Amino acid sequence: MNILVDSSVWIAYFRGTENMQKMDFLIEEDLIVTNNLILAELIPHLYVQKERKLTNLLEQLSCFSLNTDWSNIIQMQMTCILNGINKMGIPDLLIAQNAIQNKLNIFTLDKHFYLMT
Repeated sequence: MNILVDSSVWIAYFRGTENMQKMDFLIEEDLIVTNNLILAELIPHLYVQKERKLTNLLEQLSCFSLNTDWSNIIQMQMTCILNGINKMGIPDLLIAQNAIQNKLNIFTLDKHFYLMT
């Protein structure tokens, strides 16, 4: 099963603070995929920090297209709010929708993703 790794995990991994062994395993087993939203969150910072090697590695991951269904995003946001999940931003809703559309597991440090399921 492919794993969509959220930017929160990547940032912690790059800092060496969390999930080192799990990420190393996912990388070695070639299980990680991405989308352009996650790349847009990560690559500009890596580029400014002159982390060209990391940028190139991220760009080589399998990338799933974002096919946004805005009525679904609105419904997901309404469901979140009705269930007391008030901090679910549009980028995270897009990531969740992308994972659902492509039957991907999400690996994230953001607890609100897990509250949705």
